[in-house]
Amino acid sequence: MRTLPMATTPFQHLSSSPPFLSSLRFPTSSFASSLTGFTSSRRLALFHLGTAIPQSELLGGKTLKLFRMEGNMLEAGTAGNMAQAAVSEGNVLEWAKTDKRRMLHVVYRVGNLDKTMKFYTECLGMKLLRRRDIPEERYANAFLGFGPEDSHFVVELTYNYGVDKIDIGTGFGHFGIAVEDVAKTVDLVKAKGGKVTREPGPVKGGKTVIAFVEDPDGYKFELLEREPTPEPLCQVMLRVGNLDRSIKFYEKAFGMELLRKRDNPEYKYTIAMMGYGPEDKSAVLELTYNYGVMEYDKGNGYAQIAIGTDDVYKTAEAIRLCGGKITREPGPLPVINTKITACLDPDGWKSVFVDNADFLKELE
Repeated sequence: MRTLPMATTPFQHLSSSPPFLSSLRFPTSSFASSLTGFTSSRRLALFHLGTAIPQSELLGGKTLKLFRMEGNMLEAGTAGNMAQAAVSEGNVLEWAKTDKRRMLHVVYRVGNLDKTMKFYTECLGMKLLRRRDIPEERYANAFLGFGPEDSHFVVELTYNYGVDKIDIGTGFGHFGIAVEDVAKTVDLVKAKGGKVTREPGPVKGGKTVIAFVEDPDGYKFELLEREPTPEPLCQVMLRVGNLDRSIKFYEKAFGMELLRKRDNPEYKYTIAMMGYGPEDKSAVLELTYNYGVMEYDKGNGYAQIAIGTDDVYKTAEAIRLCGGKITREPGPLPVINTKITACLDPDGWKSVFVDNADFLKELE
């Protein structure tokens, strides 16, 4: 997909309501004003960005009681409409679990595109898949990975003209790359002048051999020793302030599966692996909670993960229902007409969902 320049104004906010909410009607304005959270535009506060009332509460006995106002009864049909909306909510969330989704690429800024591409191709074994220079918008980007974009998770590097230093912040953790021989890869990185921050050896509390290296901008890569895999670029690690909240959000809103969760009290952190397939065959999102740390500085380097979907409109509905914030309403991008929607998770990490069919057309 065409990436908008990183330094420009964020996606414009557009006003739109989930389609199934249009059936909700309230007979008088006095009733609407008497209920906290309802708006004159028929957008219910329970579906506003950042809020969500559980379905059990929506269908509870108190919710479905008829309200008295000025001697009149609320139309009996309202209760049925509310129940229908709740059923639609359940359908949307269930659909998110069966949608055809895949992590497409991860986007982040770099200070020197040529230097970074050289490191990724010569030290990490990636291939340059495509590169675009957009001088009129003062940015360039490059896609690199271990296989074609239509079947592999790849990186999208973005360089904004004149921005040579990147602030990675403290929230982003690392990318993970599966290699057959960690020690051999580390030797290659050293020979090319790369920085090794953790020598090869077993992971703490486990047997998997790992090492850590840094690219020219300081982004960390964890090298994991594994058998050959169809998806060598296998992890994106982000730190979160409430792990259980994040797991619930990614399961319901994103349709991801909790692959495993491991607590490490000795080192005061817990991790959860989330994804759309097994770790040894697909890219996963590694969420890390450090005991007692609720907030992180995100810097200006890491941008977002792009995920494929068969319906960006339903995806946006599911995200809203789970308390996520939509930062770009679902719809086609100008000129190229690729349909996308963008959102923030509870910690403010951004993701963009891209229509699967439109994405494949871009690659033609």
